[in-house]
Amino acid sequence: MTVRRRDLRTDGFLPARLLCVGLPLSIGAGWLLAWPLLPGLTLWELALVGAVLAPTDAALGKTAMSSPRVPALVRHGLNVESGLNDGMVLPFFVLFLAVIPGTSAAREGASGVFWRALVLSSVLGFLVGAVGGLLLRAARSRGWVSGEWAQLFVPAVATAAYALALVVNGSGFIGAWIGGFAFGSALRRIPATQSRFPTLGRRFPTVEGRLPDTDPQEGPGPSPDAPDPAAGFTEHLGELLASLSLLVFGAVLLGPTLEHLSWRVVGYAVLSLTVVRMVPVALALAGSGLRGPTVAYIGWFGPRGLASVVLGLLLLEEEHVQGVELMARVVAVTVGLSVLLHGVTAVALADRYGAWHDKVRTTGAGAPRR
Repeated sequence: MTVRRRDLRTDGFLPARLLCVGLPLSIGAGWLLAWPLLPGLTLWELALVGAVLAPTDAALGKTAMSSPRVPALVRHGLNVESGLNDGMVLPFFVLFLAVIPGTSAAREGASGVFWRALVLSSVLGFLVGAVGGLLLRAARSRGWVSGEWAQLFVPAVATAAYALALVVNGSGFIGAWIGGFAFGSALRRIPATQSRFPTLGRRFPTVEGRLPDTDPQEGPGPSPDAPDPAAGFTEHLGELLASLSLLVFGAVLLGPTLEHLSWRVVGYAVLSLTVVRMVPVALALAGSGLRGPTVAYIGWFGPRGLASVVLGLLLLEEEHVQGVELMARVVAVTVGLSVLLHGVTAVALADRYGAWHDKVRTTGAGAPRR
């Protein structure tokens, strides 16, 4: 909802490279490395492992993405990447699942999956998001809705997009994902001065982590770059539910998994957090002008979290995926290890990288591109 087209232009070269080059390479690398380490899985089950563990989690990397010591370009790039890559992985996940005989996606057939999950779900999500945004926009301009109730309208639109896609046997996640773009775009078309309800007295941080104040060209009032205040409730609700989901994941899923560890599972988890993430990032950023510490920082902070857990749970629902237990263990150990390692290193590495960046910028010795 908060991503804008300009985020992938100008300084958006970073998320564009990470999403268009780094993400497919991460799926491929995860697929390739799973082959020698996870014997017993079929070719397409190995591909599913690579897809499930490819998206990153903004919640687990929040410290690394919001620290004021980290340059805005890096924070912005990581934030946009983590917000979009889970939705971009879904088509890969659905298509890989459709190749495995007996799965729900396979019963639809390749053409059925393409039209229902990818095309129809996207169209329905776009329509729900656009209509919902136009309705809220019209209600605001006429003073028909208060700020408190406008915030409840946002999760209602997301739920409607999700549910409508499921009605046609499509992908609710893709429907809600596309709906968010359309909803946010429709809301941004109304100038802030036309809204008659207060902004609840709270200013929300922009994607770069700055507090919106006033725009020098617009005069007093909220900056046009500020996130819509209606998204505040949904953002906090999402963070709360994500935290609760990870808590349940650790208590219910991770605990039993730790009783059946093997060196292959742990080895793949370590490689997934390092080689599978950092090498594709380095290749994607080759020739960008970013220096080694910046590339390493971006590569390391690709935590795996809720998106991988959700996709893993979807796999558990498929009775015809023979290696689902091994795949679930791999996902659980990788996410658990990510929570530990990225959580422990977030503050220290953000401070260290920020100090390096400040030193380079001060001396002017080949400062990173900003």
